[in-house]
Amino acid sequence: MRVLVSAASKHGATKEIGDHLGKRLRDRGFKVTVLAPAAVRPDDGYDGIVLGSAVYAGHWLKDARATAERIAACDPVPPTWLFSSGPLGDPPKPEEEPVDVAAIVETLSPVEHRVFAGKIDKSRLGFGEKAIMIAVRAPEGDYRDWGEIATWADEIAHTIAGSTADAPEKSS
Repeated sequence: MRVLVSAASKHGATKEIGDHLGKRLRDRGFKVTVLAPAAVRPDDGYDGIVLGSAVYAGHWLKDARATAERIAACDPVPPTWLFSSGPLGDPPKPEEEPVDVAAIVETLSPVEHRVFAGKIDKSRLGFGEKAIMIAVRAPEGDYRDWGEIATWADEIAHTIAGSTADAPEKSS
């Protein structure tokens, strides 16, 4: 069974989430392709697609939005899971969904959309990004919960496996 994982990332933290999801699904017996959003061809016979994006100023990155549109144009649309990465702090803020996700969810009707805490490393930010970080009082640090991300990958694997007769064996 084939699963596509794609994550739009500005500084690499969201890509790391996509890579982690891909590895976990691969460990569960799926044939996983991990691609940057610009390289995604969603009509390539995937049994499931996982698409994510870093969130900046409440919005998904342009490449992820464009990929969501390409997925929506498939007939039929493969089962799709969405994730957003961006809230920071403990507890993570902001609590609201990204601004444009509602429209993406309406267009794609995904199985699920998850929001994962993100990571900020000031040394990787440009001047404007640092100014925004100061203005919104965003805390620096890595707030990603790898256990939560792995559990979600397991849930995706279970759902895909349950929806097909030729599901791969799950490894423990």
